[in-house]
Amino acid sequence: MNVLVIAAHPDDEILGCGATVARHAAQGCRVETLILAEGATARDNVRDSESRHADIKNLCESARLAAEILGAAPPRFGGLPDNRLDGLDRLDIIKMIEAVIAEVRPEIVYTHHSGDLNVDHRIAAEAVATACRPLPGVPLRAIYAFETVSSSEWGPSAGFAEFKPTRFVDVMDHLQSKRRALACYDSEIRSFPHARSIESIEALARWRGASVGIQAAEAFQVIRELVPAGADDLRGDMQ
Repeated sequence: MNVLVIAAHPDDEILGCGATVARHAAQGCRVETLILAEGATARDNVRDSESRHADIKNLCESARLAAEILGAAPPRFGGLPDNRLDGLDRLDIIKMIEAVIAEVRPEIVYTHHSGDLNVDHRIAAEAVATACRPLPGVPLRAIYAFETVSSSEWGPSAGFAEFKPTRFVDVMDHLQSKRRALACYDSEIRSFPHARSIESIEALARWRGASVGIQAAEAFQVIRELVPAGADDLRGDMQ
């Protein structure tokens, strides 16, 4: 099975579904990742990718190391401007995603929740929805939206959908791999009690697990799920 994670920034792919990626990889799936934006230049008032070259390079290396820990393929980088996707033509973002989908031919896609505080997350979710529109002969069977700590829970209430998980993946056996992958992002992880600390991220996994009676889980919102003819049961053999 081919799995594709489409994330706005380096570290989102681990925050949102790192342990699930490790579980997919352990089951023999090929997991590919597309990271749309470079993740560094939003720290400045005016975008200057040259002055942030070292930071961008470091984030790319962190993403590669994290993917290796999880058993995923080396990530693909779109290099789009950080936290400025709303200033780009939406079609250009969609075309980038479509090109990767055509190459990878995923059966499962993971991406952002459409109601996040971060504008890049929202645009990524909308662009994925367009790029993954259902067409005959396409192998895509499911789209799942993940939550991103320090963004999903901070989303404005007025006019934005709240993240309401409808799919829980048992990741107890892969939680340590997620911790190790997150540690690769030394420039992004914060100290507790920040929401984007290792302790907070593990606490969320424990809470998502406890809410469905297991030790640890990553939670997703089902955007679309197809049970094909010939599936062994109505779960569609989704692993």
